Amino acid sequence: MATWYYEVVSIDGDYANLRRTDIRSDELKLVARALLPAEITVGSKLKYEMFQYELIG
Repeated sequence: MATWYYEVVSIDGDYANLRRTDIRSDELKLVARALLPAEITVGSKLKYEMFQYELIG
């Protein structure tokens, strides 16, 4: 299974915008906050693996 790394760029209500950090990309991914760790803030680093997001920084 592949692993992707993201940074939280912004939080807007029940959604967060994530930017991939393991590849060069300007695209943002809109993700429901219910799928993300509760303690995320803007700038948090996340790892996505096996259909789960994990806070790594």
